[in-house]
Amino acid sequence: MKIIILGSVLFTKKVVDFLIKKNIAIDGVIGKKNSTFNSDFIDLVRLYKNKFDTFYTQNINDKRTYKWLKNKRPDLIICLGWSHIIEPKVLKIPKYGIIGYHPSDLPRNKGRHPIIWPLVLGLKETASTFFLMNSEIDSGEIVSKKKVQIRSKDFAFDLYKKLYQTASKQLFSLIKDFQKGKIKKLKKSNVKENYWKKRSFKDGMIDWRMDAESIFNLTRALGKPYGGAHFYFNNKMIKVWRTKIIHSKFDNIEPGKIIKLANLKPVIKCGKNSLKLINFSPKIRFKKDNYL
Repeated sequence: MKIIILGSVLFTKKVVDFLIKKNIAIDGVIGKKNSTFNSDFIDLVRLYKNKFDTFYTQNINDKRTYKWLKNKRPDLIICLGWSHIIEPKVLKIPKYGIIGYHPSDLPRNKGRHPIIWPLVLGLKETASTFFLMNSEIDSGEIVSKKKVQIRSKDFAFDLYKKLYQTASKQLFSLIKDFQKGKIKKLKKSNVKENYWKKRSFKDGMIDWRMDAESIFNLTRALGKPYGGAHFYFNNKMIKVWRTKIIHSKFDNIEPGKIIKLANLKPVIKCGKNSLKLINFSPKIRFKKDNYL
């Protein structure tokens, strides 16, 4: 079976490395030279050029890429971390179609930032889902789905790691099924589908009037490999990477006030409870009674 991998992020690399260890033959990798969209971008062509036939493209649907794919005559294309719509003419190239991936409980939670939003919303679980791609976004028949638990202390990379570890095992099993011609398609779910929106810069802005738990969820959702939550102090943007909820009552203190310093780490009054900044950048020496 001839397999082509399409991707441009760290997630793709982790899954490909797992498949290599499992002796899955890969016939080609398509990647990008750069990306202004993905904070976890990786140049897979440079990484694997000595292992596989590789190809750079910024547009999966252009004539040059279409010709390269047609000449490869793949049985299966696996799309992992490619944030562009694939046109029907490309979808039709591989014998068995293109397998897409979405780290959510499809058909729920389609759309953008599916690792960030569950953490922002404080969800207890998500899912790792593979499907046969069609012309609609995050649609098509589901061929594998595994639930992934989210702990209250999981930050972005904790969930990211759980998902690529789960997806790697799923994909290995899927490829084996395709090789045997035994593809199991999951029954269509009757749950109401929804789409998560594209995150904007203001969605990462900390408002100290929020309760401490909501701010904690925001900071863990935007931790590495993402861009960090932020607030402004003296006209300077401060990125927040790690926080801790402090359960305490300060009914007569306004949100955004630093109520104490604990080992030089500020503890800030929120709308409800307080929050300790564990890791932030740039390093600033805050003072007790500063307002953020």
